[in-house]
Amino acid sequence: MSSQPPPPQPQFKLKQRKRETVTKYEPEAFRDSLLKIIPEDPAEIEKYASILELNESKVDYKRYGEPFFEFLIVGGLIAPGGIVEDGPRRNPFSIFAAEDSKEAVRARVDIINKLTRRYKYLQKRLEECMSHLLQYVNKFGENSHKLSRAVGRLISIQLLPISVLTNLMKEHLVKDGASLQFVTGVFRSYLEDQPIDHLSTILKKAGLDDKLLEFFPPGKRQAEYVARHFEAEGLKPLVDYFNKRQQTAVKEQVKSKLNEMFSSGTPQEAAGYVKQQIAVNSWAETDVVPIMWDALISSVEWAGRPEQLESQIKTTLTTWGKVLAVFCTSPKTEIGLMLKVQQMCYEDGRFQKHYRTIIRYLYDEDVVSESAIIYWFEKGAGASGKTLFVKQMEPFVNWLKSQDDDESEEEEDE
Repeated sequence: MSSQPPPPQPQFKLKQRKRETVTKYEPEAFRDSLLKIIPEDPAEIEKYASILELNESKVDYKRYGEPFFEFLIVGGLIAPGGIVEDGPRRNPFSIFAAEDSKEAVRARVDIINKLTRRYKYLQKRLEECMSHLLQYVNKFGENSHKLSRAVGRLISIQLLPISVLTNLMKEHLVKDGASLQFVTGVFRSYLEDQPIDHLSTILKKAGLDDKLLEFFPPGKRQAEYVARHFEAEGLKPLVDYFNKRQQTAVKEQVKSKLNEMFSSGTPQEAAGYVKQQIAVNSWAETDVVPIMWDALISSVEWAGRPEQLESQIKTTLTTWGKVLAVFCTSPKTEIGLMLKVQQMCYEDGRFQKHYRTIIRYLYDEDVVSESAIIYWFEKGAGASGKTLFVKQMEPFVNWLKSQDDDESEEEEDE
């Protein structure tokens, strides 16, 4: 019996795995490649901008994002310690190479803006590069002023977050005044494009509104010095903003103290404290009464049930209404308080059905007068919930008017 040959085995080709090629990171070579393709004549800025835009893939901006922005901003690469490295030559179109003028710096910033808008990945690299550069503003001499112009412009067009300025809060930069000088230039540049309201908004969002003093040297963080500094720099909007911030901080402190007094103090103590604060801060009644109202309302744990809430309103206002009455001596203050209460009732659903109740007890305690209530009803009510609250107040106002009529008839009879 003949034996069958074994079946043929499948043939496999052994494929040799390709080794991943590792490209060496060479920022110097990247810089030199840029220098070869850009013009040498600083007047050819339009040609320079076009070349940068068209050569993104060839030069590899994505890999060399941070060196790329160093090239655009300082003209070369930054070595440790903030020194610009020597190379074949500096970029004649960099921000540092520009004239120290608004127009010249903006022309360079506009190029950065166009490139970053086109190649979105560059924005993060710009922020990283700027965070690094700002640590060396004391090493850049007169170029620091150009850089502050550029940073202000970049923040105003939303290419940089204003939080990048926290990199200036290094002890050595703050101590010698470099941080203050730089951030002043940034604010000046920003306010050339945007109003102070925009600046205050982004400062608040970044949590920098409470940290402005940290840019000032330790011995110069008094409110008077801050105001004098910005005044001398021609930045009046910043002076007003800072003063307003200071007043807000003081009002919050007073509100907190009053909150404690309304919780556990006496009316006499609270009235005495308010008089003291009016004298110290040169406040008017219209400044202090809204603070008192906010503190009073926040000092009570209000119930959720309507019948309990009405009882609390009565107790609170009969106890503390006398203190409010001391400082509500003009029609303007009384109307202001009624509008404050209206806004509170509109924003807090618990109080929406109790506007008339609150005003009635304020009237009983001589905090608001009959004439103020009628004026509010006829033409002084605010827009928030106006229809609802005017309708609530109508029976009470009619009652007040009927009381007037009765008194007039009695006087006539006499």
